[in-house]
Amino acid sequence: FLTEDRKDTGCFLILDILENMQMAVLNQAYVKGGFVAQAEVGHACEEMKTALRVKTPDLHERIMNLSGGNQQKVLIGRWLLTKPRILILDEPTRGIDVGAKAEIHRLITRLAGEGVAVLMISSELPEVLGMSDRIMVMHEGHVSGFLDRAEADQVRIMELAAK
Repeated sequence: FLTEDRKDTGCFLILDILENMQMAVLNQAYVKGGFVAQAEVGHACEEMKTALRVKTPDLHERIMNLSGGNQQKVLIGRWLLTKPRILILDEPTRGIDVGAKAEIHRLITRLAGEGVAVLMISSELPEVLGMSDRIMVMHEGHVSGFLDRAEADQVRIMELAAK
């Protein structure tokens, strides 16, 4: 689950990229006999940084010094290290620049193509329409309807949102 508020509930701002990225896997494959396999987890995080094109000199840079888009990529990398079958992304492109947004969209498309079930929560209609195979519309905490990609447009979504 990627939280919508990366600064308050996603990033550990005073920690570095490595510490932020490895948080979700320290109780899995990278712990042996009660000890963290630092070389292995470091290598995996370095590969993830490269794959996600996080712009930073190294993994020891504090995450608070990165742009919003790069912070978001680090958080996505955190969850990708767990090799998820289901990935829930809450407002994954909120507050990031157009270039980082396009990179994250490409990543989501690639993950879905590889069989990862991606549930994306977004308040941006163009993003919903461009990225979704199926859309669930909610209004005041209740489901108003479902739309397949072929039948979805802004008007239909807004009609369901007003129910």
